[in-house]
Amino acid sequence: MAKSLKQLREESRACRACPLWANATQTVFGAGDAHARVVLVGEQPGDEEDKKGLPFVGPAGRLLDRALEAAGVDRNDLYVTNAVKHFKWQLRGKRRLHKTPAQREVDACRQWLEREIAAVKPHVIVALGATAARAVINKDFKVSTMRGQFVESPLAPYVLATFHPSALLRLKDEAEKEAAFEQLVGDLKLIKRALSQ
Repeated sequence: MAKSLKQLREESRACRACPLWANATQTVFGAGDAHARVVLVGEQPGDEEDKKGLPFVGPAGRLLDRALEAAGVDRNDLYVTNAVKHFKWQLRGKRRLHKTPAQREVDACRQWLEREIAAVKPHVIVALGATAARAVINKDFKVSTMRGQFVESPLAPYVLATFHPSALLRLKDEAEKEAAFEQLVGDLKLIKRALSQ
């Protein structure tokens, strides 16, 4: 029998399937509408998410909120989670900087992601960034060339990938950043198209 998100959240706190739990403040499980028709999947929690215990509440989350608003999608109607539930970081000075999770860490967390998706039963899944796309779609998926296209998946009727908002935050050139933001908004607009079908 499928477990509820509340049960899964409780169980995930004790996960020791990979070493990331040891340096994280806490497990950051998904949040949002438990019966959402749309699930957004990011890579992993960042520094603020690790401290607050919620996904997408830091700088990338604020940029995602702007993009969702521009796309006409209400975040309150979504379920938002990450492929990896613990913050992987390295210390630089006094700051904890994001470090990309290894494939084995993504694989160790796959059980939680798949069980979350099974509990929510979404109509649309959007993978944000390469790590999420590899977790949700397949290990060979390239966001740079395949973003914004619906792909076949047993997880939901409509699955696509787009940029992770944090990738936009790292861009230095303002024109490049603006163009990438417009592409992200365009991809997020596909959510409404899929929901209408």
